[in-house]
Amino acid sequence: MHPRSLTASFTLAAVLSFAACGAPAGASNSSGDAPASQASNNAPATPPTEQAKAPDANGQANETPRANETAKPNDPPTMTDSTESTQGVYSLTTRSLAGEPVDLSQYRGKVTLVVNVASECGYTPQYAGLQKLHAQLRDRGFAVLGFPSNEFGGQEPGSPEQIQSFCSTKYAVTFPLFAKCATKPGAEQSPVYAALSGATGKSPNWNFCKYLVGKQGEVIAFYPSKVAPDDAELRAAIEKALK
Repeated sequence: MHPRSLTASFTLAAVLSFAACGAPAGASNSSGDAPASQASNNAPATPPTEQAKAPDANGQANETPRANETAKPNDPPTMTDSTESTQGVYSLTTRSLAGEPVDLSQYRGKVTLVVNVASECGYTPQYAGLQKLHAQLRDRGFAVLGFPSNEFGGQEPGSPEQIQSFCSTKYAVTFPLFAKCATKPGAEQSPVYAALSGATGKSPNWNFCKYLVGKQGEVIAFYPSKVAPDDAELRAAIEKALK
């Protein structure tokens, strides 16, 4: 065969072989993308859905804060906390103004308004409103409970007999009055007020502060001295608790 014919035959055979087999493995394509086999090898070993999980192995990343970590110190207690604390109040024994033991369990099933009272305070006229509230709602299962205290301004210096006489003659008080006690936190704090302040996180800062306590012993709300017995919000809360 002529040499030129032989060279042409070999060249044609090489072209046909290349077309039949495709590009060699590892050859780059015109788009610049990696070959399918190489892309598969570079894929993440962990599925995307697994990578999207926020917590790490210790559960620390993006952990949902606990309720008590976000609550403010003065926020009202949860129903569970307040129920536990105020059931303790209704299981306590205290003393009447006359010095007789009083079992507070007798108020279980009633709504009560616990007030630290004083005879020589600018808020002392609230005795009249408290007595009116007590008289109006007594038959519906409500009672005002008065706890005299001499802690604020020394405004309850009287003896039990003097306190009783003052309340009876000046304001015709018929709601229960208990022995003079300490309401502020400390070693001398009354167990009643320890339970109330423990449930709400709030202690009296003056005379005639008020705690509304529900039928099951739960603390519903705390009201400062300036909230009068005829305050619309207080009255609405009492009505709701009595239902």
